[in-house]
Amino acid sequence: MSATPAPQSPKKSRVLSVRRIALLATTVAGLGAAAFVAAPEFNMPLHYPAAQAQNLTEQARKLPAPVGFADIVEKVKPAVISVRVKVDGGPATTGLGTDMENVPPGLREFFRRFGMPDGMPGQRGRGHNIITGQGSGFFISADGYAVTNNHVVEKAESVEVKTDDGKTYKAKVIGTDPRTDLALIKVDGASFPFVKLADKAPRIGDWVLAVGNPFGLGGTVTAGIVSARGRDIGASAYDDFIQIDAPVNKGNSGGPSFDTEGNVIGVNTAIYSPSGGSVGIAFDIPADTVKSVIAQLKAHGSVTRGWIGVQIQPVTKDIADSLGLKKAQGALVAEPQDGSPAKKAGIKAGDVITAVNGEEVKDARDLAKKIGALQPKQEVKLSVLQNGTEKTISLTLGQMPNSEQANASDNDNSGNGVDMGKLGLTLAPAAKVAGAGSDGVVVTGVDDSGAAADHGFATGDVILEVAGKKVETPNDVRKAIASVKSEGKRTVLMRVKKGDNTRFVALPVSNG
Repeated sequence: MSATPAPQSPKKSRVLSVRRIALLATTVAGLGAAAFVAAPEFNMPLHYPAAQAQNLTEQARKLPAPVGFADIVEKVKPAVISVRVKVDGGPATTGLGTDMENVPPGLREFFRRFGMPDGMPGQRGRGHNIITGQGSGFFISADGYAVTNNHVVEKAESVEVKTDDGKTYKAKVIGTDPRTDLALIKVDGASFPFVKLADKAPRIGDWVLAVGNPFGLGGTVTAGIVSARGRDIGASAYDDFIQIDAPVNKGNSGGPSFDTEGNVIGVNTAIYSPSGGSVGIAFDIPADTVKSVIAQLKAHGSVTRGWIGVQIQPVTKDIADSLGLKKAQGALVAEPQDGSPAKKAGIKAGDVITAVNGEEVKDARDLAKKIGALQPKQEVKLSVLQNGTEKTISLTLGQMPNSEQANASDNDNSGNGVDMGKLGLTLAPAAKVAGAGSDGVVVTGVDDSGAAADHGFATGDVILEVAGKKVETPNDVRKAIASVKSEGKRTVLMRVKKGDNTRFVALPVSNG
């Protein structure tokens, strides 16, 4: 005969109950409505008077309800859509997957944003791989205009959207703007629920709600706060992102972030993610940028921007010291482009642009944003510091070219040169180094332990000017540095050409 199981100890059973309550208490406390107290000794039973135990729920009902977002979500969520695209991935391969080597580089990043690894199977049709991707968007008008990201619909052969009520519609791409990563699409129909773009920028610390289609899970809502503003993540010259900590993942691209009044404060476009998933750092295109870009896309199908035609760089503290500026502010002109409005108006390399139409220029990015917000053929007045003198230069804006000029690769020059001591540079006249041209002095060697290496110098760079003076020989460089030292300055400003790009670099003269 089998032994009869011993009855479970009441004390043991009671301890198990206490453990479950402790876990629940942690969860409830996180929601701001804790109603339990942890026992002094975890393995000791708790005893409550019967009346008190029966009234805990009633007592909890009397507590103020925690503030939630359900009412806001209920109003704005119907305007958010899931966006699905089909892209021709090129000729079909002999394997089961997509041959990513045949996909343009820009599209490779597009696929990876949506979690499509290299070699992901795609639908085939007539010898081509048809690859699908998913993103998000939102209606901005009742007649079916919707906003999403450029990288969501870029090069799409077809676009369809799914609304919050489960209906699917075909959509047409009205226009895209790669520089701000925005796109305008249109669904035929009327009476679509829509939302409004915010009229004012959010404050750091404000609540924010992100709604979208992460990993294909449409209608997903997450909450967080505005973590920072004015973020530059290196996406383009017009970076001015809002950083939020609401969880945003692949597939949220193009979706809206709302404030607590239901206004769209930004469009989700990128995340910082070493792991591929949300780590609480996401970036939104601000509503004011969305308004201006979408208005042009709706009217013209494209965006035109003002253009002055200069290579610019930030004014660092070292550069400000070299130029005798009181503070590191403005945009330093590294090189005006031939035939550009800036060149025609007399702007020169080494000038610092400090204001546009009387509005202060904080840095190089701020200048790009101010000029880009203006229209071609518009007259502007630039405040410029030129050769130590402040002046106002008037010019007529041109139109920004549609494509950026390709950067030439660095020349791999070698040859004998003159050692420049603690700067860590070996120099030779450009005219004596094959392929270096006839102007300036070529860097033929860089000491990794020297100041030049710390400031980005590389073999093949060409030094065109030192302290505002053209140089043709290593001795010219030495003389210019000695002159700067005699003036009591701590840094020397050099104009350096790398490939097709020119920039200014400030080196500490105490190491020269």
